[in-house]
Amino acid sequence: MTAIAAEIASRKRIALVAHDNKKEDLLEWARYNRDLLAHHELLATGTTGKLLEEALKTPIVKLQSGPLGGDLQIGAKISEGLIDFVIFFWDPLEPQPHDPDVKALIRIAVVWNIPVACNRATADFIISSPLMSSAYQRALPDYQGYLDRARRP
Repeated sequence: MTAIAAEIASRKRIALVAHDNKKEDLLEWARYNRDLLAHHELLATGTTGKLLEEALKTPIVKLQSGPLGGDLQIGAKISEGLIDFVIFFWDPLEPQPHDPDVKALIRIAVVWNIPVACNRATADFIISSPLMSSAYQRALPDYQGYLDRARRP
């Protein structure tokens, strides 16, 4: 499959998500990185967004709660090119009623070559990367051949 270039601007659109048992971890991480995050557009699922907005004193675009469709909203925004990377502190040891949505979100991020941090270490590496403050040309898969095959009778 060939790839085409898609620019991620220097001001990133970052989706922030955390399962209940990981919300405090994400809040702590976000507080520590508040000054860096303030330079970017932040989106989050419902409860996480409310908690982040209070903790960071910065505006957060709040979507639905994860179990009510927030994970799917983020996935849709990724497929529309409206999210540049995802910080998703998920709890691998706790069953989630919306687990298929979580897997779909991670899958669509991989499909569209969007960086995803599922734990604090990875989030630290991404946020401290020199690429955070500059534009970046990501390789976007060219799915035209797939789409053409899907349209054939």
